[in-house]
Amino acid sequence: MAIQTFAAIDVGSFEVELGIYEISNKFGIRPVDHVRHVIALGRDTYGHGKIGYDLVEELCQVLKEFSVIMKGYKVQAYKAYATSALRDARNNQIILDQILVRTGIEVKLIENSEQRYLSYKAIAAKDQEFNTTIQKGTAIVDVGFGSMQISLFDKDSLISTQNLPLGTLRLRELVSKVPAGIELQSRLIRELVDNELFTFRKIYLKDREIKNLIGIGDNSLYVFKQMLEEKGSASGRMTAEDVNRFYDTLFKMSIHELEDIFGISERYVEMMLPSAVIYKRIMEITGAEQFWLPGIRLCDGMAAEYGESIRQVKFKHSFEDDILAASRNLAKRYKCHNSHNQVLEQFVLEIFDAMRRFHGLTARDRLLLRIAVILHACGKFISIRDANECAYNIIMATEIIGLSRLEREIIANVVRYNIRDFDYGHMELETRVYKDSSDILSHHDITIKIAKLTAILRLANSMDRSHSQKLSGCKMSVRDDELVITTDYPGDITLESGSFLQKSDFFEEIFGIRPVLKQKRRV
Repeated sequence: MAIQTFAAIDVGSFEVELGIYEISNKFGIRPVDHVRHVIALGRDTYGHGKIGYDLVEELCQVLKEFSVIMKGYKVQAYKAYATSALRDARNNQIILDQILVRTGIEVKLIENSEQRYLSYKAIAAKDQEFNTTIQKGTAIVDVGFGSMQISLFDKDSLISTQNLPLGTLRLRELVSKVPAGIELQSRLIRELVDNELFTFRKIYLKDREIKNLIGIGDNSLYVFKQMLEEKGSASGRMTAEDVNRFYDTLFKMSIHELEDIFGISERYVEMMLPSAVIYKRIMEITGAEQFWLPGIRLCDGMAAEYGESIRQVKFKHSFEDDILAASRNLAKRYKCHNSHNQVLEQFVLEIFDAMRRFHGLTARDRLLLRIAVILHACGKFISIRDANECAYNIIMATEIIGLSRLEREIIANVVRYNIRDFDYGHMELETRVYKDSSDILSHHDITIKIAKLTAILRLANSMDRSHSQKLSGCKMSVRDDELVITTDYPGDITLESGSFLQKSDFFEEIFGIRPVLKQKRRV
């Protein structure tokens, strides 16, 4: 395929950015141009709950100019994503409509978990450095204007990820109400940061060794760019001592001195200071020895996602494994039955693959089904009697890296209806905009997808009713309108057979294929 010209637009809390990229199989992702416009949408959202008309007018004008730039570069495809400021605004749907009508640009609201996932993809585009770094205990810290994400990696595996309300714009708004100099502001921000990090440290950092810290997000670029230039560090790496020394120097300067040295406006300086406090405090708490600043932005992640979708970019790191690892760590927290989950996961995947010609589901749906298996019993931690409803609430309340809110709701409903009568006509969905990565989905589409995944989970669950893994290693095939499942287990499977028969009716109702369980008799 020839070189593709792609544009990424990030409608953020403090600024709107446009990135122009050339993407090809031979050269990978090459940045061509980058345009940034400061517009503090977050101040309206976090202060008043909605964005005022003047800012909407300014935003539309900026996006019109971006559209002209995109035409000048003959862009073949674009993505425009909005993060927390627009996502959390009460009038966001009105604003999205105004943007589309007045600029022709369709902006999509993305969840925090999707936003951070894109940032990880941008880092992973630096294959060798990323994969080498995360072999040892690593914390990826993404400090944004609205919030902060901390993700822990160890031995190439995602351990946990949590979002904290420690965005620099939020912190700045809080301390700006108190008349204080830089030194006092630093202490106030530190106290706010420590308050939010207390629970995270107690739950997630206990007995965990963190060697490396990876800083991503625009705030990290503003804070440390000057220091890296002085050190002549092209790799973006520095030690904990470098960070401490730079921090001490930073907070001895006045606002005007910082403006002159960094060559940025007072508004950017105000965002720098909270970010510096956050990074220094996290390095102290984790005991990290090395700090890597890969220099990526959300627009870079959008370009990486697009490059992967057109098969021009390939990653060595498995992001699907990260999503599954995050789900398994959540299941572990809620004391789910691991051996039962393992055999159940094997069953649902074999049923899904055997039924491929009949269900019309995608590889992404297969992943959602696996996550539903992993989390299907998490509600028992809260209530054994109302386990399915508790599981639904846990899944809906928990961000899972890389999943949209709609995807979490699909998983939550599959888990809920695993042990509850399926209600086609009256299923209520909390997510109001039904959109996946490529298409707009109707309420009917979502309901049918949930029904199909539920039917597979129910049948698989019945095959390990005793939690003894008796049917492990069984064979499956579809022939003559039957899904034939054959086991050579020699013992008693009465409990599994009875449960299997119960769940077969719903499966047949959904797919038109009758499940049949056969036990080979040994002579």
